[in-house]
Amino acid sequence: MPKFIDGLKRFQQEVYPMHKARFEKLADYQNPEVLFITCSDSRIDPNLITQSNPGELFICRNAGNIVPPHSNETGGMTASIEYAVSVLGVKHIVICGHSNCGAMTAAMQPETVKNLPHVKIWLDHCRAAKEAVEHQHNDCLGDHHLDEVTKQNVVLQLRHLSTHPAVFTKLYSNELQLHGWVYDIKSGKIEVYNRDSKEFSEL
Repeated sequence: MPKFIDGLKRFQQEVYPMHKARFEKLADYQNPEVLFITCSDSRIDPNLITQSNPGELFICRNAGNIVPPHSNETGGMTASIEYAVSVLGVKHIVICGHSNCGAMTAAMQPETVKNLPHVKIWLDHCRAAKEAVEHQHNDCLGDHHLDEVTKQNVVLQLRHLSTHPAVFTKLYSNELQLHGWVYDIKSGKIEVYNRDSKEFSEL
């Protein structure tokens, strides 16, 4: 913790004064254009990756960048999505997966999380992605299919996202755009999902 406390001091003494006007403006309201949904993985920093400033991204994070399909059961992701779309009026939603994702590895090997009941239930939301890749390879799934499962999970979560009423309404009126990204930690590259070709290509 001493390292982070020292960092906080540097922020207050050096960084904050340089951006004081921005922070004073943000103190009263926020107006982000993008809802950025990504993994909780400590190696992912949405603001660093996109070089965005405070107030520009509304960020939601969880294990596996998962968006549960809409239901009558309220959850943190559902409430955050509804607020971002209906109140903040975001124009874009990005679902960003990443390389070497532990959640996707666990989804491929569910026996590894059998003693983590909440994790196991949560990862059921990406089971269809794993099974789609498994089917594509004649039910033979190995570690080398991790990137493929990661990409299919992003596609699956985009579909889940469109089941949320607030999202579907804005999609129908062309007031909202959805984007699927996969970030490669080692290279810093981003691959983007193309709905027409149903493939990912480098941004």
